[in-house]
Amino acid sequence: MAGITQARVIAATAVLSFLIGICGSGPIEVKAQSGKPTVDVPQMELDPYWPKHLPNKWIFGQLGAVCVDANDHIFVMSRGDLWAKEAFIATAAPPVIEFDPEGDVVNSWGDRATLPDELHGCFFDEQGNFWTAGSGDGIVQEYTHDGKLLLQVGTKGKFDSVDGTDPRKGAPPKPLNSSHTSFASPTDVAVDPTNGDFYVSDGYGNKRVAVFDKKGQFLRQWGRQGTTAEVDAGVGGIFVDIVHCVVIGNDGLVYVCDRNGDRVEIFDKMGNYKRSIKVSSSTGGPHYKGPGGTCWVSFSRDSAQKLMYIADCSNDEIHIVERATGVTLANIGHPGQAAGDISSPHSIAIDSKGNLYVAGSLNDRRLQKFKVVSQTEHPQVRFATDK
Repeated sequence: MAGITQARVIAATAVLSFLIGICGSGPIEVKAQSGKPTVDVPQMELDPYWPKHLPNKWIFGQLGAVCVDANDHIFVMSRGDLWAKEAFIATAAPPVIEFDPEGDVVNSWGDRATLPDELHGCFFDEQGNFWTAGSGDGIVQEYTHDGKLLLQVGTKGKFDSVDGTDPRKGAPPKPLNSSHTSFASPTDVAVDPTNGDFYVSDGYGNKRVAVFDKKGQFLRQWGRQGTTAEVDAGVGGIFVDIVHCVVIGNDGLVYVCDRNGDRVEIFDKMGNYKRSIKVSSSTGGPHYKGPGGTCWVSFSRDSAQKLMYIADCSNDEIHIVERATGVTLANIGHPGQAAGDISSPHSIAIDSKGNLYVAGSLNDRRLQKFKVVSQTEHPQVRFATDK
């Protein structure tokens, strides 16, 4: 009992410290700009008891994605790449694990021989079907909610390159950025709820968004390799390196992570560039350094999607942004491995109650939940749109 009591005290202290960090000091505030409305920003605290312990000695590898279904069940994708020591004392968790809102495992599925290599991105469409991609492969897939394969575009192990091999490894062959039937390390999928067309961020090898109809037939694409100088000049439709996520907003626009350009590019569904939202470190870190400033995007669940959450892999924090203006309102987290710290925030998701889920990769393989405790009016603190 003493051990349990001590653990609860430590966990409670971590929660209090995290809440003080967000609600007490927070980001440096400046006066709201005249004539511009304030926006309600959720105040969050870490839930240290979520998720509950995994069964069967399971342990996460790198987490390729986290997403939420219509019932607020949380799905996480584990790549199964355990550390050497872990392989002797534990078992790699299944590729897809489903948690209920309380943090209990209620289902798991997936055959690594069939799923894409290096699981990357997950999304639920209007029918409750599950979509995913793989940054170590050339395919995207659609599954039923419980893991029956429905659709696959591409051939497992074959890439959109000169000879079909992984263009990230070694010298040329280079990616072609052009195939109608395969990809080069795709990262995410978004499905248009109006017609079933799906959009693929492609990816680590290619530098494009590719669009297919609901049967998997190619429709169109846009994007090319770009430079940081072009980003600084406000050029759209180019990607500095990794095209890391794609999301369709309720406004009908397509939001794409230009990860190493430190921005989210916004297009119409035909690929016409509209604008960008650029992110900056809350501590003043330089642009275009590190793994990339825009790893993932998720929206608040109100119909207007007033808030956009951006996972910043370079600065290990989550930016809360006013979607319409691109103004950064608040930031969550700071680098570290303690409870509530964030390191390598590879993917994020928001449930219907506004709670935030963060899936880590690289050196941080945790799945963390930050629950909403209140809503406050918060002045706009940084203007984050580019040209």
